[in-house]
Amino acid sequence: MGAGAAGNSAADELRHLGFDGDVTLFDRDQEAPYDRPSLSKDYLAGTVQDEQLRLHPAAYHEDRRVELVRGRHVTALDPERKRLTFDDGTTRDFGAIVLATGADPVRLAMPGEGGPPIHYLRTLADSRAIITSAEGARRAVILGASFIGLEVAAALRARKIEVHVVAPDRRPLERVLGPELGDFIRGLHEQHGVVFHLGKKASSHMRGGVVLEGGERLEADVLVAGIGVRPATALAEQAGLRVDNGIVVDACLETATRGIFAVGDAARWPDPRGGGLVRIEHWVLAQRQGQAVARSIVGERTPFTDVPFFWSQHYDISVNYVGHAERWEAIEIDGSLEQHDVSVRYRRGGRVLAMASIFRDRESLEAELAMEREIEDVHGGRRGRRS
Repeated sequence: MGAGAAGNSAADELRHLGFDGDVTLFDRDQEAPYDRPSLSKDYLAGTVQDEQLRLHPAAYHEDRRVELVRGRHVTALDPERKRLTFDDGTTRDFGAIVLATGADPVRLAMPGEGGPPIHYLRTLADSRAIITSAEGARRAVILGASFIGLEVAAALRARKIEVHVVAPDRRPLERVLGPELGDFIRGLHEQHGVVFHLGKKASSHMRGGVVLEGGERLEADVLVAGIGVRPATALAEQAGLRVDNGIVVDACLETATRGIFAVGDAARWPDPRGGGLVRIEHWVLAQRQGQAVARSIVGERTPFTDVPFFWSQHYDISVNYVGHAERWEAIEIDGSLEQHDVSVRYRRGGRVLAMASIFRDRESLEAELAMEREIEDVHGGRRGRRS
């Protein structure tokens, strides 16, 4: 279920491992699969075209005997009978199923009329809609200083559109990257002409823009909201699976019902380094989880212990992040943010939980390797590979 990073990787890995049974990818998106991270980056900026978004050539799935069913909505999952029901009433039985249903944008409910439509960015159709709205636009307002919000800001600046970012935070991305790197990201965007309105929220639409709390009015031809996502768990809930900010799975990414797995943005799984359950919205991690589940389906069942990794592009600066730190006690900075040569370590209890870096790829890989070895020492886990 889902032909994004996780689902597509699971199907591909099954064939790579020699699985000879039927493999079907279902996705309600008519365009899937494609390179989703590019939607808020190069594609939105206009430097990548449609044909470059495709993950595979046209004949890829047919050559591998993978049935690709798009534009269909699954309305019910019966765990006992192992059966899916579609919106047209047809059904499909399965031996094992991988729920890679992803996440949906959190949507705003703002009063007022006459303002520009609020765009959200999750699909190729969403990105195309923003591009269409940006044609001939003078000013865009981004609601939310999230990774998506700021990447959209950078992409629209590349299109020479004036950009204002409105967010309730003190600084961008502080919750994930800390104050120092958050201030750096803000300064980087300001150098490229982005105007921030921090500590504020939009309260209503107005004709030609939005009204902020306190009464300030911002004109906008384009309005984009990037205030987070929620895991797409409706199908799992309907099926009676355990859901808690995601579909809860064990260390092998399997639900309590044998043969039903969950991966990617929709899954909540045991963190082998930090303990407890985590849900992490990273493209590379989703790909690795899809591969891991494929191994479990063919009988190579091992705990998923790969170290999370993601990157975020802001103009000509890429921030790489390895590990996972929802909370930390200390931040250790080595190098210079101003010179774009830096690593930032997030520590708790003397341990490095995560590291962000700018133009220190080797150091980032070494940090990932150290985290993998730590997992092996404690759990006997299998090393992951960055792809």
